[in-house]
Amino acid sequence: MKKILNLSLSYIVLTLGGFLMILPFFWMISTSLKTAGQATAIPPIWWPSEPQFGNYETALSMAPFGRYFVNSVIVTVLSTLGELITSILAAYAFAKLKFWGKDLIFLALLGTMMVPGELMTIPNFVTLSGWGMINTYGALVIPWLASVFTVFALKQSFESVPDELYYAAKVDGSSDWRYLWEVMVPLSKSSIVAVMILKVIGSWNSFLWPLIVTTEREMRTLPVGLQSFTTEAGTRFELLMAASAVVVLPMIIFYLIFQKHIIKGISRSGLKG
Repeated sequence: MKKILNLSLSYIVLTLGGFLMILPFFWMISTSLKTAGQATAIPPIWWPSEPQFGNYETALSMAPFGRYFVNSVIVTVLSTLGELITSILAAYAFAKLKFWGKDLIFLALLGTMMVPGELMTIPNFVTLSGWGMINTYGALVIPWLASVFTVFALKQSFESVPDELYYAAKVDGSSDWRYLWEVMVPLSKSSIVAVMILKVIGSWNSFLWPLIVTTEREMRTLPVGLQSFTTEAGTRFELLMAASAVVVLPMIIFYLIFQKHIIKGISRSGLKG
């Protein structure tokens, strides 16, 4: 009886959690199909009697979302590739190589994780402004080419690979560079894919930094472009939700395809909640 009660309670909690997770997405889709009056009606209308599918066409025509999409793809790809390369190299050095001060340097890097990211916004902006990089892809990408969290996650994964493989590779004449890319990276594929997915989602949804370093319409990314629906006269919520649904859809599909790699990669890295 106790087992059935515990199982029932677990299902109730999971069902409630799932409902709370889905509710914002449902509300976004519902609002995107409403008229302007229905979107702000009190009490709220959960589903419109006549869905306004034309809101999507109207929303996408109000701003150059094609250009925003290209900018988001470029920034996401470049920042993800850059972070993976720097993090893989750093994680390998901390996990397998021996050099003076390794533990101290790694401890200092971990200490930087306690510094809020927002605290670095002004120094980064001043630096890039001094380099004349405002309104460029460089400004959108360079500050995010390295991540201590990713280094830590991949270091944990690399350390799980037996040292015997490293010694065997060295006996066979393999260089550290070749061993890294032909042995370590393939064996840690799940962890690498996991941090890659988290980086892609975070970069795609980034709003504050692109908003700060872009002043021209042509350099904005999709999240910043959503501001087009907010003016001094108010916000067109039905159009904003329609555009938001289009912006979020690629990441939902991306996550659903690769979600198993996140669970597998995090469990291998030892990053447990």
